[in-house]
Amino acid sequence: MEALMDRTVVAEITARFQALASIVPLHAIRSEREYNKAVAVLNQLLDAGAANEKHPLADLVNTLGGLIGDYDDARYPAQDVSPIAMIRFLMEQNGLTQSDLPEIGTQGVVSEILRGKRELNVRQIKALSERFHVPSSVFI
Repeated sequence: MEALMDRTVVAEITARFQALASIVPLHAIRSEREYNKAVAVLNQLLDAGAANEKHPLADLVNTLGGLIGDYDDARYPAQDVSPIAMIRFLMEQNGLTQSDLPEIGTQGVVSEILRGKRELNVRQIKALSERFHVPSSVFI
């Protein structure tokens, strides 16, 4: 079986990887310090235009973003949020009152839903999802 790379090529790859890895953390993030460095580097790459998928460093941004995401998922798992809590959150973030949600119905209907006396129906879920540009699953 023929070797895919000779030792010279492997040595060159190793040297270049080590040089890059000294600037960009290209390994699983294991500490808050490493996390902070990775986020700082990612922000610098994004500021340099690497968010554009045609940028030569776009794949590096995606890789680093994935490593950061893996750390976030492991350290800060997402918690389930009730539909009522999600509606309240969206109302607060958008400065809305109960009467500002005609998608749900009258203010009385909105009040009953927010107090847990009534559940959202499919039409209401779809309308809220479209209004706030979120997946309908957040209201289920």
